[in-house]
Amino acid sequence: MVLKNASILVVDDDADVLNALRLLLKPLVKEVIVEKNPNNIHSHLNKYSLDAVILDMNFSGLVNTGNEGIFWLNEIKRLKPELSVILMTAYADIDLAIRSLKEGASDFLMKPWKNEKFVETISSIIGSKKSSSKTKQNISSNSIEIIGSSDSMNDVFVKLKKVAPTDANVLILGENGTGKDLIARALHDNSNRKHKPFIKVDVGALTSTLFESELFGYKKGAFTGANEDRQGRFEAANGGTLFLDEIGNISLGQQVRLLTVLQNREVNPLGSNKAIPIDIRLICATNEDPKSLADEKKFRKDLIYRINTVDIIIPPLRERGTDITELAHHFVTVYAEKYNKSAFSFDSGFISKLKKHDFPGNVRELQYVLERAVIMTDGNVLKPEDLVFSTIERTTTSKPVESTSLNLDDVEKNTIKMVLEKHKGNVSKSAKELGITRAALYRRLEKYEL
Repeated sequence: MVLKNASILVVDDDADVLNALRLLLKPLVKEVIVEKNPNNIHSHLNKYSLDAVILDMNFSGLVNTGNEGIFWLNEIKRLKPELSVILMTAYADIDLAIRSLKEGASDFLMKPWKNEKFVETISSIIGSKKSSSKTKQNISSNSIEIIGSSDSMNDVFVKLKKVAPTDANVLILGENGTGKDLIARALHDNSNRKHKPFIKVDVGALTSTLFESELFGYKKGAFTGANEDRQGRFEAANGGTLFLDEIGNISLGQQVRLLTVLQNREVNPLGSNKAIPIDIRLICATNEDPKSLADEKKFRKDLIYRINTVDIIIPPLRERGTDITELAHHFVTVYAEKYNKSAFSFDSGFISKLKKHDFPGNVRELQYVLERAVIMTDGNVLKPEDLVFSTIERTTTSKPVESTSLNLDDVEKNTIKMVLEKHKGNVSKSAKELGITRAALYRRLEKYEL
């Protein structure tokens, strides 16, 4: 049954109504939360991952206008736009019903209700919502769930749906940790090439000597150590999708080589004079500001035109509003299962603290913060104090992290944290300032569990 895994909040000042609905719904749903005081709605929205709210339209008012119900409907929709709200009233009024639906209610029910009709209405609303959610995730990716219902993410989903079935080259723009690789995978999974290879290359981490051999392959004897033929990534992706991540970090020389391959639609492995035809769909991604890509001293315009038939801009987490709550519930559920812990609920201040943080590391930072919270907390209620933003938290100064330790590992760790803070989590810029490669910085991040 659709309702089996649903969580429903019922808000009504009549104890008999609450008891009746609790008895009716309890055998059918995962959980029923009942509340007499509408002023407590905010805390329930923060604490529970709800599928629907059943809301009375009249509470303390002497006149049964339904204005209280409309007020709380608007409040719920302001805080949780995606949440289904079913309004109830004992006073039939067609104008009131129309008004409530215009304000965003999913349906309007009369008291007294018929149990069969009531359950049918709730099932239909929740079933429709889950079906819509599943479709959105399928549009996003068949392999990894992409979560988000904010306006900014809906814009991304709309673009994905239009672009994915085509062979258009796509440039994905966004800060570190926003999920550019997931969007690339979603484009492939929803394309006509989905049964062919999806090959990802972090070109920003390739040295100039490795760039050509990794992308275009080589023949045995092409250089010292080339003991056998090796297929390049372009050839490996033939018929499918090639995803070049961190494209904004490659040199002008590498850009020329890449442009030639894209124009000719063929590669020449190192040590070979025989061209190999390629048929790929190209997706690129970068965390660079689009303005820097327009600087011809850094990036060739002819290459930009070639890779950027369509661009998709992934919004930073701080601009995604209610998505933070959705993502929090998702990651906490994932890590509770991973670490064999019981289901968690959220203290009223937990989500509030999350929303106040600006997440320079975006979804990746949120994920790590919540994993740590699940591991370290002793109970099954996550509280504000369980959230520790210590890795790449944005600061208003560039002062070094204070430390009295002269241990070389501690000094290196603190220096890395300071540079990451300075560059707001941008790994490429941090690696450049530290004088090491991105790959070397990633190894140190793993070493120090940053």
